[in-house]
Amino acid sequence: MSSYPDRPSKSAAGDFKVDPVRVNWQLKALLPVVLVLVAGLLLFTVATVSFRDPERHAILIVAGAGAVVICGVSIVALAYLVQRPMVELQEKVASIGEGNLDVAVSFSRRNDEIGDLGRNFNHMMRQLRESRKEIETMHRTQMSRAEHLATLGELATGLAHEIRNPLAGIAGVIEIIGRDLPATSPAREMVKEVRLEINQINRILTDLLETARPHPPMMMRSNLNTTVEHAVMLARQQVLSQPIEIELVQAPDLAEVEHDSDRIHQVLLNLLLNAVQAMEGAGTVRVEIGSKDDCASVSVSDTGRGIPEEQLPQIFRPFYTTRGNGTGLGLSLARRIVEDHHGRIGVTSVVGEGSKFEVLLPFSAPAAQSEGA
Repeated sequence: MSSYPDRPSKSAAGDFKVDPVRVNWQLKALLPVVLVLVAGLLLFTVATVSFRDPERHAILIVAGAGAVVICGVSIVALAYLVQRPMVELQEKVASIGEGNLDVAVSFSRRNDEIGDLGRNFNHMMRQLRESRKEIETMHRTQMSRAEHLATLGELATGLAHEIRNPLAGIAGVIEIIGRDLPATSPAREMVKEVRLEINQINRILTDLLETARPHPPMMMRSNLNTTVEHAVMLARQQVLSQPIEIELVQAPDLAEVEHDSDRIHQVLLNLLLNAVQAMEGAGTVRVEIGSKDDCASVSVSDTGRGIPEEQLPQIFRPFYTTRGNGTGLGLSLARRIVEDHHGRIGVTSVVGEGSKFEVLLPFSAPAAQSEGA
């Protein structure tokens, strides 16, 4: 009988206990056989008390020898049929623990319960190998993409600085020209358009710099209603001349949320402006604050054209946009800011009916939660 190392009395998760006294499975399997044989010998002895002593002794010797042979055969059968597969399985599991997934058991060809166990084990190992290959492929892809984005980030940072300096000079010249033009000059409209284009370029450069050089959020516990209300007020100023209504449903009883109000304000304003741009003509944007899954939630829904289902997995990728004048950085930046808050952002959409973005933020940062515990 093989010996095994002592096992802990508790699992790593602490959810079950192991008996302090360890008995090998061979003893457990043979114990009923031995008890039956001993009981049979006792009964046989009682039954042979009427025999003469030499005859009874011979019969008892034969019966005892038969019991020993039966025990021996049982031990050999258990060792061949059960112990060998179990020892092999234990060795394979130990090999898996060392990181080797290219293992398989040889008893999977047996047509019994042990064979079923072997086939299930080999099938599980094939699935694990396939999963590891997929994970390694995804890891290489993500690493390649991260290196590509890092290179683009460095390039974007340099370009942003190179563009901003002459752009500031152009903006100053346009401002002077605009002041010197007569009030009735038609060129004033052109100057106004140039200013708008300069502001658009500045916004794109700001998004590029935010994407290339992310900053950790400045976490403070404050009222999320106030942060959302400021974003809604600014968005309403953008749609004064449009037949679009922005509704706000606050949650006065919501507990304070630990967040960077400037960053979350940036996220919500981006979602609001996207919602406005998704509507052609009249429409409604509804902003609702609440709680969900032990997190504070802010949802932004619109009655716009919606997003096709095949585009939904792509919209948070950097530089992906469905608008001709978009940079594709807004939603990517929004998701990163939310994830920096240990939250998550999701979207549901129906083409022709509108879209709904939902931001979930934990009330307290994980570090603060662990300290409080």
